[in-house]
Amino acid sequence: MKVVLFCGGFGMRLREYSDVIPKPLVEVGSRPILWHLMKYYAHFGHKDFILCLGHGAPAIKDFFLKYNECAFNDFVYSAGGRQVELVRKDIEDWRITFVDTGLHSNIGERLMRVREYVQDEEVFLANYADGLSDLDLSAYVEAFKARNKVACFVSIPAPHTFHIVQADAENKVTKLELVAKSSVRINGGFFVLKRQIFDYMEAGDELVLQPFERLIRKGELLAVPHDGFWRNMDTFKDKIQLDEIVAQGTVPWQVWRR
Repeated sequence: MKVVLFCGGFGMRLREYSDVIPKPLVEVGSRPILWHLMKYYAHFGHKDFILCLGHGAPAIKDFFLKYNECAFNDFVYSAGGRQVELVRKDIEDWRITFVDTGLHSNIGERLMRVREYVQDEEVFLANYADGLSDLDLSAYVEAFKARNKVACFVSIPAPHTFHIVQADAENKVTKLELVAKSSVRINGGFFVLKRQIFDYMEAGDELVLQPFERLIRKGELLAVPHDGFWRNMDTFKDKIQLDEIVAQGTVPWQVWRR
């Protein structure tokens, strides 16, 4: 299946990096978070990518145009450099379509602008470009197909450290609960979409607002719970935490190493 990745946002909450490079190219460990995500999809056999570009588009294009397999993989160097034999390769069998979807477009508008590239797909995948997970993608997709709905996404426990406050009419607090320990779940991305998703979309729509509301009214939207590993890189703190996971050596989202 084709994989649509939304790579065009400004990454305003990661200004420490995104002022210099687009957020999808911010490194986790030694490689951009976008590479980690694409490697994850490729592991499950989905190697045909459509990158919805906007802010930082030239940098993302340049990263792949100048990608050097030797810089990231083991290789054998011989004959004074005249022969270089790669032990393994990363992206040789990937197909990547780069599409300018607008500097200020929202997610729905970006998806609409790549419609022609997925029009022959009965089902396709889509995702934000800043989230990583150990989700069993194959089982997840098969479960979606079995339900015969139009769209689904992963729901995850709310990871935030804020507190949920409940109070009575006199403003006396009746309950104070950490969000992360509550039953609240959030949209974790990892969308699976049928091409009929476009029948529920109109110009200017944000994907998870108006189109998803229409799907909800028709009973065509699923939220599949995932309680395993999931992290996004929204802030500098998130980037540091992901780097720490890599440094520890056991990296949950690197399912291709298992």
